[in-house]
Amino acid sequence: MSGGGTGLDLPAAAVEEAARLLEGRVVRTPLLPLLAPGAGGEARVWLKAENLQRTGSFKIRGALNCLARLEPQQRRRGVVAASAGNHAQGVALAAAQAGVPALIVMPASAPMVKVESTRSYGAEVVLAGDTFDQAYAEASRLQRERGAFFVHPFDDPHVIAGQGTVGLEILADMDDVDQIVVPVGGGGLISGIAAYVKQRRPGVRVVGVQPRAAPALYRSIQAGRLVPGESARTIADGLAVKEPRERTFQLIRRYVDDMVLVEEDEIAAAIFMLLERSRLVVEGAGAAAVAALESGRVRPGSGRTVAVVSGGNIDINLIARIIERGLVADGRYVRLAAQVADRPGSLHRLLGVVAREGANVVTVSHERLDPAVPLGDTEVGLVVETRNRAHAEQLIAAIRAEGIACRERP
Repeated sequence: MSGGGTGLDLPAAAVEEAARLLEGRVVRTPLLPLLAPGAGGEARVWLKAENLQRTGSFKIRGALNCLARLEPQQRRRGVVAASAGNHAQGVALAAAQAGVPALIVMPASAPMVKVESTRSYGAEVVLAGDTFDQAYAEASRLQRERGAFFVHPFDDPHVIAGQGTVGLEILADMDDVDQIVVPVGGGGLISGIAAYVKQRRPGVRVVGVQPRAAPALYRSIQAGRLVPGESARTIADGLAVKEPRERTFQLIRRYVDDMVLVEEDEIAAAIFMLLERSRLVVEGAGAAAVAALESGRVRPGSGRTVAVVSGGNIDINLIARIIERGLVADGRYVRLAAQVADRPGSLHRLLGVVAREGANVVTVSHERLDPAVPLGDTEVGLVVETRNRAHAEQLIAAIRAEGIACRERP
């Protein structure tokens, strides 16, 4: 992908200057091994856990670096930003630390956890539109109206340099990294990481990951020109950018080796896996790089691969749904429909089979009114916990062996 001459660049020295400015003000997030179940030896994939960063994502890095460059007059007028959530929190905290008034415009669809967190840092929050781009348009209008400084979430050299400190830390903490996989929305994070890494250690491969549901930068790179996205509705709401910008587009063309797309269910599976295996709470955007590796869309190299886990600000209700779906996909949560005679003892007989097979009943329901169920019978709906898919199939076979019609419900 490398190539494409442009006057837009990011010197490695700018990232190093940002790192000095941010020292002691951001968390030096750890590199954590991602070990497969039962795996021995050393991990091939490591996680740069920016979900453990202040405000729950990498965005505080760029926001702090940008606000530190404001002139006194700009500080007095305040700052305006548009964000789906993580940039909002970063700007709000950076502004609070600098004593600068902050107005943040967020889409009405932004997760409430991100909206409330932004307000908790003292920023004024305005909800406008259903997408980031609609919120961005309203923020631009308010910025002109107030004469404030606009802190762009990715199309700003100081923001990009701040995000690039993620790459600086990876290189400093891991000598033998040979690949870094990075989630991509507007491209600020991968632009900063790739520009720094390729200037300081050119042999390290940098790969970007976008959701197939929000692929604007991926399509732009494929086309060799900026291509606006048609839609941007994805579980990875932090990556839902429809309008890519020239600065990050050119930096990606110059420094990034490849970009891939991941599906929504792959992102959800990565969130579930990171929660269970690594004990990490990760949002959709933060799980995108891991999703690319777990799905095989990106292969680990001969050395160590680092997946950037960019954020952990996920709505608790969404986590609950993802956990349930993950358990179903693993065969550990099974929904069954069993047809039994509508008379005393039938349910006890069915549940006795479940108990003998070592499964656990979560819920039980009856359906007598369905015309497909013969008169005199009832359909019993069960939600059952099992050990794995093989155990679930064993349970269904045992129920059928008892002479009870049983099927798995979708």
